[in-house]
Amino acid sequence: MRQSQLFPKTIKQAPKDAVALNHQLLVRAGFMNQLIAGSWTLLPLGWRVANKIIQVIREEMNSTGAQEVLMPLMHPKEIWNETGRWESASEVMYKLKDTRGKEFALSFTHEEIFLDLARKYLQSYTDLPIKLYHFSTKFRNEPRASSGILRGREFLMKDLYSIHESKQDFFKYYEQVSDAYLRAFKRFGFDVIVTEAAGGVFTKNMTREYQVISPVGEDTIFVCDKCRAGLNKEISKSKPGDKCPKCGQGLLKEERAIEVGNIFPFDTYYSEKMKVYFTDKDGSKKPVWFGSYGIGITRVLGTLVEIFHDDKGIIWPESVAPFKIHLVQIENTEKVKKAAEKLYNDLLKQGIEALYDDRTDKTAGEKFADVDLIGIPYRIVVSEKTLRQDCVELKRRSEKKIELTRINRLLRFLNEKIKNKDEK
Repeated sequence: MRQSQLFPKTIKQAPKDAVALNHQLLVRAGFMNQLIAGSWTLLPLGWRVANKIIQVIREEMNSTGAQEVLMPLMHPKEIWNETGRWESASEVMYKLKDTRGKEFALSFTHEEIFLDLARKYLQSYTDLPIKLYHFSTKFRNEPRASSGILRGREFLMKDLYSIHESKQDFFKYYEQVSDAYLRAFKRFGFDVIVTEAAGGVFTKNMTREYQVISPVGEDTIFVCDKCRAGLNKEISKSKPGDKCPKCGQGLLKEERAIEVGNIFPFDTYYSEKMKVYFTDKDGSKKPVWFGSYGIGITRVLGTLVEIFHDDKGIIWPESVAPFKIHLVQIENTEKVKKAAEKLYNDLLKQGIEALYDDRTDKTAGEKFADVDLIGIPYRIVVSEKTLRQDCVELKRRSEKKIELTRINRLLRFLNEKIKNKDEK
Protein backbone atom coordinates (compact mmCIF):
# COMPACT_ATOMS: atom_id res chain seq x y z
CA MET A 1 0.00 0.00 0.00
CA ARG A 2 1.29 3.45 -0.92
CA GLN A 3 0.92 5.87 1.96
CA SER A 4 0.18 8.72 -0.46
CA GLN A 5 -3.07 6.87 -1.28
CA LEU A 6 -3.93 5.69 2.24
CA PHE A 7 -7.19 6.93 3.76
CA PRO A 8 -7.21 8.84 6.04
CA LYS A 9 -4.10 10.82 6.95
CA THR A 10 -2.73 10.84 10.49
CA ILE A 11 -3.60 13.75 12.78
CA LYS A 12 -1.44 15.43 15.40
CA GLN A 13 -4.03 16.02 18.11
CA ALA A 14 -6.37 13.46 19.65
CA PRO A 15 -10.11 14.30 19.86
CA LYS A 16 -11.00 16.40 22.90
CA ASP A 17 -13.23 13.68 24.34
CA ALA A 18 -10.57 10.96 23.95
CA VAL A 19 -9.64 9.92 27.49
CA ALA A 20 -8.58 6.31 26.87
CA LEU A 21 -5.20 5.79 25.25
CA ASN A 22 -6.61 3.40 22.64
CA HIS A 23 -9.10 6.11 21.63
CA GLN A 24 -6.34 8.70 21.28
CA LEU A 25 -3.84 6.60 19.36
CA LEU A 26 -6.24 4.70 17.09
CA VAL A 27 -7.94 7.91 15.98
CA ARG A 28 -4.70 9.86 15.56
CA ALA A 29 -3.05 7.04 13.58
CA GLY A 30 -6.08 6.62 11.30
CA PHE A 31 -7.28 3.20 12.45
CA MET A 32 -10.80 4.15 13.50
CA ASN A 33 -13.34 6.97 13.68
CA GLN A 34 -16.22 7.54 16.08
CA LEU A 35 -19.74 8.00 14.71
CA ILE A 36 -21.49 8.33 18.07
CA ALA A 37 -20.57 7.22 21.59
CA GLY A 38 -19.99 3.48 21.45
CA SER A 39 -20.16 3.19 17.65
CA TRP A 40 -17.03 3.15 15.48
CA THR A 41 -15.92 2.91 11.87
CA LEU A 42 -12.92 0.66 11.39
CA LEU A 43 -10.84 2.49 8.78
CA PRO A 44 -8.56 0.62 6.32
CA LEU A 45 -5.67 0.18 8.79
CA GLY A 46 -8.04 -0.79 11.61
CA TRP A 47 -9.88 -3.27 9.41
CA ARG A 48 -6.57 -4.88 8.45
CA VAL A 49 -5.73 -5.38 12.13
CA ALA A 50 -9.24 -6.70 12.88
CA ASN A 51 -8.87 -9.25 10.08
CA LYS A 52 -5.49 -10.38 11.45
CA ILE A 53 -7.13 -10.88 14.86
CA ILE A 54 -10.01 -12.75 13.22
CA GLN A 55 -7.65 -15.06 11.33
CA VAL A 56 -5.75 -16.07 14.49
CA ILE A 57 -9.03 -16.84 16.26
CA ARG A 58 -10.43 -18.65 13.20
CA GLU A 59 -7.40 -20.95 13.11
CA GLU A 60 -7.75 -21.77 16.80
CA MET A 61 -11.53 -22.33 16.58
CA ASN A 62 -11.06 -24.61 13.57
CA SER A 63 -8.52 -26.60 15.56
CA THR A 64 -11.31 -27.59 17.99
CA GLY A 65 -13.42 -28.98 15.14
CA ALA A 66 -15.83 -26.02 15.08
CA GLN A 67 -17.27 -24.82 11.76
CA GLU A 68 -17.75 -21.21 10.70
CA VAL A 69 -21.19 -19.83 9.81
CA LEU A 70 -22.90 -16.42 9.77
CA MET A 71 -26.16 -15.93 11.67
CA PRO A 72 -28.70 -13.09 11.34
CA LEU A 73 -28.51 -9.82 13.29
CA MET A 74 -32.26 -9.14 13.54
CA HIS A 75 -34.15 -11.63 15.71
CA PRO A 76 -37.91 -12.11 16.15
CA LYS A 77 -39.42 -11.59 19.60
CA GLU A 78 -40.84 -15.13 19.61
CA ILE A 79 -37.37 -16.72 19.75
CA TRP A 80 -36.39 -14.66 22.79
CA ASN A 81 -39.70 -15.40 24.51
CA GLU A 82 -38.92 -19.11 24.47
CA THR A 83 -36.17 -18.57 27.06
CA GLY A 84 -37.76 -15.57 28.77
CA ARG A 85 -34.91 -13.28 27.84
CA TRP A 86 -37.11 -10.85 25.88
CA GLU A 87 -37.97 -9.52 29.35
CA SER A 88 -35.05 -10.63 31.55
CA ALA A 89 -32.39 -9.20 29.20
CA SER A 90 -34.48 -6.22 28.15
CA GLU A 91 -32.11 -3.66 29.68
CA VAL A 92 -29.30 -4.51 27.25
CA MET A 93 -31.39 -5.17 24.13
CA TYR A 94 -32.20 -2.80 21.28
CA LYS A 95 -35.80 -3.51 20.25
CA LEU A 96 -37.75 -2.35 17.21
CA LYS A 97 -40.99 -2.85 15.26
CA ASP A 98 -41.42 -3.10 11.53
CA THR A 99 -44.25 -1.40 9.59
CA ARG A 100 -46.52 -4.39 10.26
CA GLY A 101 -46.05 -4.12 14.01
CA LYS A 102 -43.85 -7.24 14.28
CA GLU A 103 -41.28 -6.95 17.10
CA PHE A 104 -37.57 -7.70 16.75
CA ALA A 105 -34.33 -7.33 18.69
CA LEU A 106 -30.91 -6.53 17.32
CA SER A 107 -28.44 -9.26 18.23
CA PHE A 108 -26.78 -8.81 21.61
CA THR A 109 -25.91 -12.52 21.55
CA HIS A 110 -26.92 -15.63 19.55
CA GLU A 111 -27.70 -18.46 22.00
CA GLU A 112 -31.37 -18.66 21.03
CA ILE A 113 -30.60 -18.31 17.33
CA PHE A 114 -28.06 -21.14 17.42
CA LEU A 115 -30.42 -23.45 19.34
CA ASP A 116 -33.24 -22.72 16.92
CA LEU A 117 -30.91 -23.60 14.05
CA ALA A 118 -29.62 -26.76 15.70
CA ARG A 119 -33.05 -28.16 16.57
CA LYS A 120 -34.08 -27.99 12.90
CA TYR A 121 -31.41 -30.58 12.06
CA LEU A 122 -30.89 -32.51 15.29
CA GLN A 123 -32.42 -35.98 15.57
CA SER A 124 -30.23 -38.53 17.29
CA TYR A 125 -27.05 -38.77 19.30
CA THR A 126 -25.23 -39.49 16.02
CA ASP A 127 -25.74 -35.82 15.05
CA LEU A 128 -23.82 -34.61 18.10
CA PRO A 129 -21.77 -32.68 18.93
CA ILE A 130 -22.62 -29.57 16.88
CA LYS A 131 -20.02 -26.78 17.12
CA LEU A 132 -20.58 -23.56 15.13
CA TYR A 133 -19.02 -20.12 15.38
CA HIS A 134 -19.21 -16.80 13.57
CA PHE A 135 -17.76 -13.30 13.52
CA SER A 136 -20.62 -10.87 13.82
CA THR A 137 -21.75 -7.45 15.02
CA LYS A 138 -23.33 -7.23 18.47
CA PHE A 139 -25.61 -4.46 19.75
CA ARG A 140 -25.85 -3.79 23.48
CA ASN A 141 -27.54 -0.88 25.20
CA GLU A 142 -24.53 0.06 27.31
CA PRO A 143 -25.48 2.79 29.80
CA ARG A 144 -21.97 4.19 29.61
CA ALA A 145 -20.10 3.49 26.38
CA SER A 146 -16.56 4.48 27.29
CA SER A 147 -12.85 3.67 27.16
CA GLY A 148 -12.57 4.14 23.41
CA ILE A 149 -13.27 0.94 21.54
CA LEU A 150 -13.13 -1.20 24.70
CA ARG A 151 -16.79 -0.69 25.64
CA GLY A 152 -19.20 -0.03 22.80
CA ARG A 153 -22.87 -0.22 21.95
CA GLU A 154 -22.02 -1.80 18.60
CA PHE A 155 -18.98 -4.05 18.29
CA LEU A 156 -17.46 -7.00 16.47
CA MET A 157 -17.34 -10.34 18.23
CA LYS A 158 -16.53 -13.99 17.69
CA ASP A 159 -19.05 -16.30 19.31
CA LEU A 160 -18.90 -20.07 19.28
CA TYR A 161 -21.78 -22.32 20.37
CA SER A 162 -21.77 -26.06 20.99
CA ILE A 163 -24.26 -28.75 22.00
CA HIS A 164 -23.39 -32.20 23.32
CA GLU A 165 -25.07 -35.42 24.37
CA SER A 166 -23.55 -35.55 27.86
CA LYS A 167 -22.07 -33.45 30.61
CA GLN A 168 -18.78 -35.31 30.21
CA ASP A 169 -18.56 -34.57 26.47
CA PHE A 170 -19.53 -30.94 27.02
CA PHE A 171 -16.88 -30.20 29.62
CA LYS A 172 -14.23 -32.02 27.61
CA TYR A 173 -14.93 -29.60 24.76
CA TYR A 174 -15.19 -26.67 27.20
CA GLU A 175 -11.57 -27.28 28.17
CA GLN A 176 -10.51 -27.68 24.53
CA VAL A 177 -11.95 -24.24 23.76
CA SER A 178 -10.25 -22.80 26.83
CA ASP A 179 -6.92 -24.15 25.61
CA ALA A 180 -7.59 -22.71 22.14
CA TYR A 181 -8.32 -19.33 23.73
CA LEU A 182 -5.03 -19.41 25.60
CA ARG A 183 -3.16 -20.20 22.38
CA ALA A 184 -4.87 -17.33 20.55
CA PHE A 185 -4.19 -14.82 23.32
CA LYS A 186 -0.57 -15.93 23.49
CA ARG A 187 -0.26 -15.27 19.75
CA PHE A 188 -1.52 -11.74 20.41
CA GLY A 189 1.17 -11.31 23.07
CA PHE A 190 -1.29 -11.15 25.97
CA ASP A 191 -0.51 -12.44 29.46
CA VAL A 192 -4.04 -13.64 30.22
CA ILE A 193 -5.45 -14.35 33.67
CA VAL A 194 -8.10 -17.09 33.62
CA THR A 195 -10.72 -15.74 36.01
CA GLU A 196 -13.74 -17.31 37.70
CA ALA A 197 -16.76 -15.04 37.31
CA ALA A 198 -20.56 -14.73 37.34
CA GLY A 199 -22.68 -15.21 34.21
CA GLY A 200 -24.58 -11.90 34.15
CA VAL A 201 -27.70 -11.98 31.94
CA PHE A 202 -26.46 -15.20 30.30
CA THR A 203 -26.47 -17.81 33.07
CA LYS A 204 -26.59 -18.36 36.82
CA ASN A 205 -23.65 -20.77 36.49
CA MET A 206 -20.09 -19.78 37.24
CA THR A 207 -18.25 -18.81 34.07
CA ARG A 208 -14.67 -18.32 32.97
CA GLU A 209 -13.25 -14.95 31.87
CA TYR A 210 -9.94 -14.22 30.16
CA GLN A 211 -8.59 -11.00 31.63
CA VAL A 212 -5.63 -8.80 30.69
CA ILE A 213 -4.27 -6.68 33.52
CA SER A 214 -4.46 -2.99 32.67
CA PRO A 215 -5.12 0.18 34.71
CA VAL A 216 -7.91 1.14 32.26
CA GLY A 217 -9.77 -2.14 32.81
CA GLU A 218 -13.32 -1.92 34.10
CA ASP A 219 -13.15 -5.22 36.01
CA THR A 220 -11.54 -5.70 39.38
CA ILE A 221 -10.03 -9.14 39.87
CA PHE A 222 -8.00 -10.92 42.53
CA VAL A 223 -4.93 -12.71 41.16
CA CYS A 224 -2.88 -15.35 42.98
CA ASP A 225 0.82 -14.46 43.01
CA LYS A 226 1.73 -18.14 42.81
CA CYS A 227 -0.70 -20.08 40.57
CA ARG A 228 -1.98 -17.01 38.65
CA ALA A 229 -5.62 -18.04 39.11
CA GLY A 230 -8.08 -15.18 39.02
CA LEU A 231 -11.34 -14.37 40.81
CA ASN A 232 -13.68 -11.60 39.74
CA LYS A 233 -14.31 -9.31 42.70
CA GLU A 234 -18.05 -9.42 41.98
CA ILE A 235 -18.29 -13.04 43.12
CA SER A 236 -15.39 -13.24 45.57
CA LYS A 237 -15.55 -12.98 49.33
CA SER A 238 -11.79 -12.65 49.41
CA LYS A 239 -9.72 -9.54 49.92
CA PRO A 240 -6.15 -8.56 48.95
CA GLY A 241 -3.58 -10.52 50.96
CA ASP A 242 -5.82 -13.54 51.53
CA LYS A 243 -4.61 -17.04 50.72
CA CYS A 244 -5.54 -18.23 47.23
CA PRO A 245 -8.63 -20.48 47.49
CA LYS A 246 -7.43 -22.55 44.54
CA CYS A 247 -3.82 -23.45 45.36
CA GLY A 248 -3.86 -22.54 49.07
CA GLN A 249 -0.29 -21.23 48.88
CA GLY A 250 -0.14 -17.91 47.06
CA LEU A 251 -1.59 -14.57 48.17
CA LEU A 252 -4.24 -12.62 46.33
CA LYS A 253 -3.47 -9.25 44.78
CA GLU A 254 -6.13 -6.83 43.52
CA GLU A 255 -5.79 -5.76 39.88
CA ARG A 256 -7.74 -3.81 37.28
CA ALA A 257 -8.26 -5.82 34.10
CA ILE A 258 -9.85 -5.87 30.64
CA GLU A 259 -12.02 -8.88 29.80
CA VAL A 260 -11.09 -10.03 26.29
CA GLY A 261 -12.95 -13.35 26.26
CA ASN A 262 -15.33 -15.60 28.16
CA ILE A 263 -16.86 -19.07 28.11
CA PHE A 264 -20.26 -20.05 29.52
CA PRO A 265 -21.58 -23.47 30.61
CA PHE A 266 -25.39 -23.49 30.35
CA ASP A 267 -26.01 -27.15 31.26
CA THR A 268 -29.44 -28.07 29.82
CA TYR A 269 -31.25 -24.91 30.95
CA TYR A 270 -31.74 -23.22 27.56
CA SER A 271 -32.09 -26.45 25.61
CA GLU A 272 -34.99 -27.58 27.82
CA LYS A 273 -36.74 -24.24 27.44
CA MET A 274 -36.37 -24.38 23.65
CA LYS A 275 -37.08 -28.13 23.47
CA VAL A 276 -33.75 -29.01 21.86
CA TYR A 277 -33.83 -32.79 22.40
CA PHE A 278 -32.14 -35.75 20.79
CA THR A 279 -32.78 -39.49 20.77
CA ASP A 280 -30.21 -41.36 22.87
CA LYS A 281 -28.76 -44.81 22.18
CA ASP A 282 -31.51 -46.40 24.28
CA GLY A 283 -34.26 -44.56 22.37
CA SER A 284 -35.05 -42.00 25.08
CA LYS A 285 -35.42 -38.26 24.48
CA LYS A 286 -32.84 -36.07 26.24
CA PRO A 287 -31.97 -32.36 26.25
CA VAL A 288 -28.56 -31.37 24.90
CA TRP A 289 -25.79 -29.87 27.01
CA PHE A 290 -25.08 -26.37 25.77
CA GLY A 291 -22.32 -23.77 26.01
CA SER A 292 -21.18 -20.53 24.40
CA TYR A 293 -17.73 -18.99 24.02
CA GLY A 294 -17.00 -15.35 23.13
CA ILE A 295 -14.07 -13.13 22.17
CA GLY A 296 -14.52 -9.41 21.49
CA ILE A 297 -12.61 -8.64 18.28
CA THR A 298 -12.74 -4.87 18.60
CA ARG A 299 -12.07 -5.11 22.32
CA VAL A 300 -8.94 -7.17 21.60
CA LEU A 301 -7.88 -4.47 19.12
CA GLY A 302 -8.25 -1.74 21.75
CA THR A 303 -6.54 -3.85 24.41
CA LEU A 304 -3.54 -4.42 22.15
CA VAL A 305 -3.03 -0.65 21.96
CA GLU A 306 -3.44 -0.24 25.72
CA ILE A 307 -0.77 -2.89 26.34
CA PHE A 308 1.64 -2.28 23.44
CA HIS A 309 2.57 1.39 23.05
CA ASP A 310 5.12 4.00 24.07
CA ASP A 311 5.08 7.79 24.24
CA LYS A 312 5.37 8.00 20.44
CA GLY A 313 2.55 5.67 19.41
CA ILE A 314 1.42 2.09 18.92
CA ILE A 315 3.73 -0.96 18.84
CA TRP A 316 1.79 -3.73 17.08
CA PRO A 317 2.74 -7.37 17.70
CA GLU A 318 3.77 -8.96 14.40
CA SER A 319 0.85 -11.40 14.51
CA VAL A 320 -1.74 -8.63 14.08
CA ALA A 321 0.14 -5.68 12.58
CA PRO A 322 -1.59 -4.07 9.57
CA PHE A 323 1.66 -4.41 7.61
CA LYS A 324 4.99 -6.01 8.50
CA ILE A 325 7.18 -3.32 6.90
CA HIS A 326 6.95 0.47 6.86
CA LEU A 327 9.16 1.46 3.93
CA VAL A 328 10.22 5.12 4.08
CA GLN A 329 11.70 7.06 1.21
CA ILE A 330 13.82 10.01 2.38
CA GLU A 331 14.67 12.69 -0.20
CA ASN A 332 13.00 12.86 -3.58
CA THR A 333 15.95 12.30 -5.91
CA GLU A 334 15.53 9.94 -8.84
CA LYS A 335 18.08 7.57 -7.38
CA VAL A 336 16.22 7.26 -4.07
CA LYS A 337 12.81 6.97 -5.73
CA LYS A 338 14.02 4.26 -8.09
CA ALA A 339 15.65 2.24 -5.29
CA ALA A 340 12.62 2.57 -3.00
CA GLU A 341 10.21 1.58 -5.77
CA LYS A 342 12.28 -1.49 -6.62
CA LEU A 343 12.46 -2.55 -3.00
CA TYR A 344 8.71 -2.04 -2.56
CA ASN A 345 7.96 -4.21 -5.58
CA ASP A 346 10.43 -6.85 -4.41
CA LEU A 347 8.69 -6.99 -1.03
CA LEU A 348 5.32 -7.47 -2.71
CA LYS A 349 6.72 -10.24 -4.92
CA GLN A 350 8.01 -12.01 -1.82
CA GLY A 351 4.54 -11.79 -0.22
CA ILE A 352 5.74 -9.42 2.52
CA GLU A 353 3.12 -6.81 3.40
CA ALA A 354 4.48 -3.27 3.24
CA LEU A 355 3.22 0.26 3.68
CA TYR A 356 5.36 2.44 1.41
CA ASP A 357 5.72 6.08 2.44
CA ASP A 358 6.17 7.54 -1.02
CA ARG A 359 4.92 11.01 -0.03
CA THR A 360 6.94 13.90 -1.45
CA ASP A 361 5.37 16.68 0.64
CA LYS A 362 6.54 15.45 4.06
CA THR A 363 9.84 15.97 5.85
CA ALA A 364 11.88 13.09 7.22
CA GLY A 365 10.81 14.10 10.74
CA GLU A 366 7.13 14.01 9.81
CA LYS A 367 7.53 10.61 8.18
CA PHE A 368 9.36 9.14 11.18
CA ALA A 369 6.67 10.52 13.53
CA ASP A 370 4.01 8.73 11.46
CA VAL A 371 6.04 5.52 11.50
CA ASP A 372 6.14 5.56 15.30
CA LEU A 373 2.49 6.55 15.63
CA ILE A 374 1.18 3.83 13.30
CA GLY A 375 3.41 1.20 14.92
CA ILE A 376 4.28 -1.26 12.14
CA PRO A 377 6.93 -3.77 13.40
CA TYR A 378 9.82 -2.94 11.02
CA ARG A 379 10.94 0.38 9.53
CA ILE A 380 13.13 0.41 6.42
CA VAL A 381 14.63 3.74 5.30
CA VAL A 382 16.01 4.39 1.83
CA SER A 383 18.08 7.55 1.43
CA GLU A 384 21.06 8.96 -0.50
CA LYS A 385 23.24 8.27 2.51
CA THR A 386 22.27 4.59 2.79
CA LEU A 387 22.47 4.00 -0.96
CA ARG A 388 26.07 5.21 -1.06
CA GLN A 389 26.84 2.07 0.94
CA ASP A 390 24.39 -0.16 -0.99
CA CYS A 391 22.39 -0.36 2.22
CA VAL A 392 19.12 0.58 3.85
CA GLU A 393 18.39 1.40 7.48
CA LEU A 394 16.49 -1.33 9.34
CA LYS A 395 14.85 -0.68 12.71
CA ARG A 396 12.35 -2.60 14.82
CA ARG A 397 9.54 -0.45 16.18
CA SER A 398 10.04 -2.00 19.63
CA GLU A 399 13.79 -1.20 19.72
CA LYS A 400 15.99 1.90 19.50
CA LYS A 401 18.82 0.20 17.61
CA ILE A 402 19.20 1.09 13.92
CA GLU A 403 21.11 -1.26 11.64
CA LEU A 404 22.58 -0.71 8.20
CA THR A 405 21.66 -3.74 6.10
CA ARG A 406 22.88 -4.48 2.61
CA ILE A 407 20.06 -4.41 0.10
CA ASN A 408 21.07 -7.75 -1.44
CA ARG A 409 20.77 -9.41 1.98
CA LEU A 410 17.62 -7.63 3.13
CA LEU A 411 15.00 -9.83 1.49
CA ARG A 412 16.67 -13.00 2.76
CA PHE A 413 16.68 -11.55 6.28
CA LEU A 414 13.02 -10.52 6.04
CA ASN A 415 11.98 -13.91 4.72
CA GLU A 416 13.70 -15.60 7.64
CA LYS A 417 12.47 -13.21 10.32
CA ILE A 418 8.98 -12.37 9.07
CA LYS A 419 7.57 -14.62 6.38
CA ASN A 420 8.78 -17.87 7.90
CA LYS A 421 7.47 -16.82 11.31
CA ASP A 422 4.02 -16.30 9.76
CA GLU A 423 4.06 -19.75 8.22
CA LYS A 424 4.79 -21.32 11.59
